[in-house]
Amino acid sequence: MSRVALVTGGTRGIGAAISMALKNAGYRVAASYAGNDEKAKAFHDVTGVPVFKWDVSDYLACGEGIARVEGEIGPVEILVNNAGITRDAMFHKMTQQQWHEVINTNLTGLFNMTHQVWTGMRDRNFGRIVNISSINGQKGQMGQVNYSAAKAGDLGFTKALAQEGANKNITVNAICPGYIGTEMVLAVPEKVLNERIIPQIPVGRLGEPEEIARCVTFLVSDDAGFITGSTLTANGGQFFA
Repeated sequence: MSRVALVTGGTRGIGAAISMALKNAGYRVAASYAGNDEKAKAFHDVTGVPVFKWDVSDYLACGEGIARVEGEIGPVEILVNNAGITRDAMFHKMTQQQWHEVINTNLTGLFNMTHQVWTGMRDRNFGRIVNISSINGQKGQMGQVNYSAAKAGDLGFTKALAQEGANKNITVNAICPGYIGTEMVLAVPEKVLNERIIPQIPVGRLGEPEEIARCVTFLVSDDAGFITGSTLTANGGQFFA
């Protein structure tokens, strides 16, 4: 029977592309989401991918959600930590709430999700974890001290946990997308996109969500068993870590 993959934030943007790519590759996929019931239902109706609602910043909710997934589909063998939020502000105007909301979702969410599936992966002697970080976790971004700190933390989490999972055939890797043509990025005014963002990208365009999804599909495959603790950078040449 095909492996079970769980994608957080898996009904929109990059997450939706990852869910679809894994389904098309033959995996049994579950997609979690936190907020938009209408878009999650529309995603399920179009793709047939089961959707489950919980907030990754809530440890108990993650445990209950994963239990539902495993009860309906099977033990989670592949986890893609994709869920993320932004609460942008210049640092001198950033509130504690903006800081904590981003850290709790984008960094603590990795602990909350991964901790719930780790023992099962160890017991089964197999696991694939992919953490979706960001170019801004590598280079930093003005107005995103909270987001950049969380995404940089994702990379440290990845490197440390990879060392713990290696002898149990569990790989832990990260992907750092650059500017991808998602709903969030495309909401930026066209003038800003064309004059300030795209000129910084040597390939001369935004990335596509499907390009990130193909990276994930490779990293979770059996063929990628020798790759762990790595960061795959997909940013069109905008930044070299």
